Amino acid sequence: MALSDQALERFAAIVGQDQVLTKPEDLIPYGFDGTAALKRMPQVVILPGSTEEVAACVKVAAELGLPVVGRGSGTGLSGGSVPVENGIVLCLVRLNAILEVDARNLTMRAQAGVITQKIAEAAAAQGLFYPPDPGSIRISTIGGNVAENSGGLRGLKYGVTRDYVMGLQVVLADGEVVELGNKCVKDVAGYSLKDLFIGSEGTLGIITEVLLKLLPLPAARRTLLASFDTLEAAAETVSAIIAARIIPCTLEFLDQMTIQCVEDFSKVGLPTDCAALLLMETDGHPAAVEDEAQRMEAIAVQHGAKAVRRAATEAESLELASARRNAFSSLARKRPTTILEDVTVPRSELAVMVRFIAETAARHRLAVGTFGHMGDGNLHPTFLTDERDEEEMARVHLALDEIVGKTLELGGTITGEHGIGLAKKQWLEQQMGGAAYKLLGEVKRAIDPRNLLNPGKIIS
Repeated sequence: MALSDQALERFAAIVGQDQVLTKPEDLIPYGFDGTAALKRMPQVVILPGSTEEVAACVKVAAELGLPVVGRGSGTGLSGGSVPVENGIVLCLVRLNAILEVDARNLTMRAQAGVITQKIAEAAAAQGLFYPPDPGSIRISTIGGNVAENSGGLRGLKYGVTRDYVMGLQVVLADGEVVELGNKCVKDVAGYSLKDLFIGSEGTLGIITEVLLKLLPLPAARRTLLASFDTLEAAAETVSAIIAARIIPCTLEFLDQMTIQCVEDFSKVGLPTDCAALLLMETDGHPAAVEDEAQRMEAIAVQHGAKAVRRAATEAESLELASARRNAFSSLARKRPTTILEDVTVPRSELAVMVRFIAETAARHRLAVGTFGHMGDGNLHPTFLTDERDEEEMARVHLALDEIVGKTLELGGTITGEHGIGLAKKQWLEQQMGGAAYKLLGEVKRAIDPRNLLNPGKIIS
């Protein structure tokens, strides 16, 4: 059902006529996110410029009974920001101001539409450090990161987005604005309401501002690249590093297909005659960094590394990290459709899981490149396929179902950082169990009783 002219006029009166998009050519970019094969054209996209405008738009939508989907840059990988039928899309990219960097309290306040890379740069300019670094850091928004509870390459040592959120400003389903959290390091007053909204994927409220915790910049960093003849040797090296009580800031894995694609794309001199690579990075006090680098190198050699390369300069370290960040885009050049999956298992089960993914891909005659944050057990088996080929896509779905089943069998989770959205919700009750899944629905109904905020995502 198309929105009436009167409804469009009401939204235009709030944000300005030029910030209400209705022409098909303008709407196309908002009909999908980074998830393959999940597309739906919105009927209208509204770009508010302030929290007040967001709240006013949500109030009008609530009055008219219109579903609302919040959106940032649209880089999500679970279909969380895909439009819903008869709804509106509120895109927050105009809320793009860093409001405060408080070096005395090690905090930053920013609007939801600020690009994550800008957050990191603003912190670094004050000699501070914002650790979360999703693969989409150069284009994703901080509000989207909070809504999805994004992870990243440094998750092993520093955690995920949730670990750096001290406060939120959120617009609720009726348009009311709430402020949650503060700059206090310790605060146990009442329920931790802000944590309900972190990772809620826009189903409970629309995040308009975030208050972030910052850290001092690490004094030193060392990057190593180890190559292996087998996937299992790389996985076992990761388990051995963790067992040795070493927590590097980055411990990343690439299989042979991913290595070749990344090298073809980035041309940074990655060895392509191996089955797997580990990108290992340690940071902190210079003496501790050197000690950990030596120990990780020794462990890698003990577990069969063909070679271990140390980055000689900061530029080389950044180049290697950038190559790893390009894994998804590098693989995407191979086939028309790239399905980037996201499963996590206990680190002790990594070798089993990596082997199972490779065997499953072979059994279903599929091209799958696997990379990921192996230090925290988070793997990204990436299917290179063609969504126009129905027979091949059927095999993809069978393989994915087997991979998810094995993940849960090993005590893992169906998503380590991408969220549930539309793509993973069919398996959520299987992971959570009936009682916990029912509780999830009760929370949703309590905060959004009319089911107007991003309906159909996470739970039905």
